Amino acid sequence: MDISPLWISLKVALLATFITFFAGIYAARLVVKLKRCRGLLDGIFTLPLVLPPTVVGFFLLLIFGKNSLLGQILNTLEINVVFSWLGAVLASTVVSFPLMYRTVRGALEQIDQNLIYAARTIGMSERAIFWRITAPLAWPSIAAGGILAFARALGEFGATIMLAGNIPGKTRTMSVAVYSAVQAGDRDLAYRWVMIIMLISFTVMILMNYWSSYQNRLAGKWGDKNAKS
Repeated sequence: MDISPLWISLKVALLATFITFFAGIYAARLVVKLKRCRGLLDGIFTLPLVLPPTVVGFFLLLIFGKNSLLGQILNTLEINVVFSWLGAVLASTVVSFPLMYRTVRGALEQIDQNLIYAARTIGMSERAIFWRITAPLAWPSIAAGGILAFARALGEFGATIMLAGNIPGKTRTMSVAVYSAVQAGDRDLAYRWVMIIMLISFTVMILMNYWSSYQNRLAGKWGDKNAKS
């Protein structure tokens, strides 16, 4: 059994999550601060979540294909996105981004604005306010968003096969390996990959639930301490 799809999937998911983590935080912060066009920008950021993955992959193929303007520019720089490992990372990043963005945005909107106003009155910069006040308060949701984004990137199929293809040892992820095994009539191999994907996804969900419980216990202890003082 060739285990390259496992390593490819893990590398793609980890890199996609790393990109999504920071991009999602930045996008959520931007939308929360906006007073105009918030709905339009939110719709654009959330669109990959509601579109079928194959449609997302089709749009990515149009944007980064060799016949597109961006594709030609990348080709002159000897950067190939279509049918490459980079394409798999890009596809996973796009489809997992909305989960990170929506989770972080919801957390930022729940933060008491009086804390922000108080920090501004003592002369703190917006960057200092975000990293010293906003980010720590929203950290449980930020971490949960990162875990969800990783799980989504790990199981991505539609956009990946449209943009990166199904190249063994290069772009064949575990989800694509399941598809290939079924197409080849090798159900035993398909079952193995399905079980591996389920095991990893279930472990990720357990970790997320454990993290949420830990944060709730920590918040409860902090509240009890403040009540006693």
